[in-house]
Amino acid sequence: MSSEQVIQEIRAFMAARDWDQFHSPENLAKSISIEAAELLECFQWGPDFDADDVRAELADVLTYCALLADKLGLDTDQIVLDKLAVTGQKYPVEQARGTSTKYDRL
Repeated sequence: MSSEQVIQEIRAFMAARDWDQFHSPENLAKSISIEAAELLECFQWGPDFDADDVRAELADVLTYCALLADKLGLDTDQIVLDKLAVTGQKYPVEQARGTSTKYDRL
Protein backbone atom coordinates (compact mmCIF):
# COMPACT_ATOMS: atom_id res chain seq x y z
CA MET A 1 0.00 0.00 0.00
CA SER A 2 1.34 3.43 -0.89
CA SER A 3 1.71 6.40 1.45
CA GLU A 4 -1.19 8.08 -0.34
CA GLN A 5 -3.42 5.04 0.18
CA VAL A 6 -2.52 4.97 3.87
CA ILE A 7 -3.39 8.63 4.40
CA GLN A 8 -6.68 8.07 2.54
CA GLU A 9 -7.49 5.24 4.97
CA ILE A 10 -6.58 7.43 7.95
CA ARG A 11 -8.71 10.30 6.60
CA ALA A 12 -11.69 8.01 6.11
CA PHE A 13 -11.30 6.53 9.59
CA MET A 14 -11.17 9.98 11.18
CA ALA A 15 -14.02 11.38 9.06
CA ALA A 16 -16.33 8.50 9.99
CA ARG A 17 -15.83 9.44 13.64
CA ASP A 18 -15.88 13.23 13.11
CA TRP A 19 -12.49 13.52 14.82
CA ASP A 20 -10.95 16.13 12.52
CA GLN A 21 -12.36 18.82 14.80
CA PHE A 22 -9.87 17.69 17.46
CA HIS A 23 -6.88 17.51 15.12
CA SER A 24 -5.34 20.97 15.20
CA PRO A 25 -1.61 21.01 14.42
CA GLU A 26 -0.98 21.78 18.11
CA ASN A 27 -3.05 18.82 19.31
CA LEU A 28 -1.46 16.48 16.78
CA ALA A 29 2.05 17.55 17.82
CA LYS A 30 1.12 16.91 21.46
CA SER A 31 -0.27 13.51 20.53
CA ILE A 32 2.96 12.59 18.73
CA SER A 33 4.93 13.36 21.88
CA ILE A 34 2.52 11.45 24.10
CA GLU A 35 2.55 8.39 21.86
CA ALA A 36 6.35 8.56 21.53
CA ALA A 37 6.55 8.45 25.33
CA GLU A 38 4.33 5.37 25.32
CA LEU A 39 6.67 3.80 22.75
CA LEU A 40 9.64 4.61 24.98
CA GLU A 41 7.83 3.01 27.90
CA CYS A 42 8.07 -0.32 26.05
CA PHE A 43 11.85 -0.15 26.66
CA GLN A 44 11.75 1.43 30.12
CA TRP A 45 13.22 -1.40 32.18
CA GLY A 46 15.85 -2.77 29.85
CA PRO A 47 16.46 -4.18 26.41
CA ASP A 48 13.66 -6.77 26.54
CA PHE A 49 10.40 -5.66 24.96
CA ASP A 50 7.08 -6.99 23.72
CA ALA A 51 7.14 -6.72 19.92
CA ASP A 52 3.35 -6.41 19.71
CA ASP A 53 3.34 -3.48 22.15
CA VAL A 54 6.14 -1.76 20.22
CA ARG A 55 4.29 -2.31 16.95
CA ALA A 56 1.07 -0.80 18.34
CA GLU A 57 2.78 2.24 19.86
CA LEU A 58 4.89 2.84 16.76
CA ALA A 59 1.71 2.70 14.66
CA ASP A 60 0.19 5.39 16.89
CA VAL A 61 3.25 7.63 16.48
CA LEU A 62 3.28 7.15 12.71
CA THR A 63 -0.45 7.78 12.44
CA TYR A 64 -0.23 11.08 14.29
CA CYS A 65 2.81 12.08 12.23
CA ALA A 66 0.92 11.31 9.03
CA LEU A 67 -2.09 13.29 10.26
CA LEU A 68 0.05 16.31 11.15
CA ALA A 69 1.84 16.27 7.81
CA ASP A 70 -1.50 15.94 6.02
CA LYS A 71 -3.00 18.80 8.04
CA LEU A 72 -0.02 21.00 7.09
CA GLY A 73 -0.08 19.94 3.43
CA LEU A 74 3.32 18.24 3.62
CA ASP A 75 4.42 15.18 1.67
CA THR A 76 5.95 12.83 4.26
CA ASP A 77 8.23 11.10 1.77
CA GLN A 78 9.56 14.43 0.49
CA ILE A 79 10.19 15.98 3.90
CA VAL A 80 12.14 12.89 4.96
CA LEU A 81 14.23 13.01 1.78
CA ASP A 82 14.81 16.76 2.25
CA LYS A 83 15.95 16.20 5.84
CA LEU A 84 18.27 13.37 4.79
CA ALA A 85 19.93 15.74 2.32
CA VAL A 86 20.45 18.36 5.04
CA THR A 87 21.72 15.77 7.52
CA GLY A 88 24.01 14.31 4.88
CA GLN A 89 25.69 17.70 4.58
CA LYS A 90 26.18 17.89 8.34
CA TYR A 91 27.46 14.31 8.58
CA PRO A 92 29.64 13.50 5.55
CA VAL A 93 30.25 9.75 5.25
CA GLU A 94 34.02 10.12 5.41
CA GLN A 95 33.78 11.92 8.77
CA ALA A 96 30.71 10.36 10.36
CA ARG A 97 30.99 6.67 9.45
CA GLY A 98 31.03 4.52 12.58
CA THR A 99 30.80 7.38 15.09
CA SER A 100 27.96 9.01 17.00
CA THR A 101 29.86 12.27 17.43
CA LYS A 102 27.70 15.35 16.90
CA TYR A 103 28.30 17.13 13.59
CA ASP A 104 29.84 20.23 15.18
CA ARG A 105 32.56 18.06 16.72
CA LEU A 106 33.51 16.00 13.67
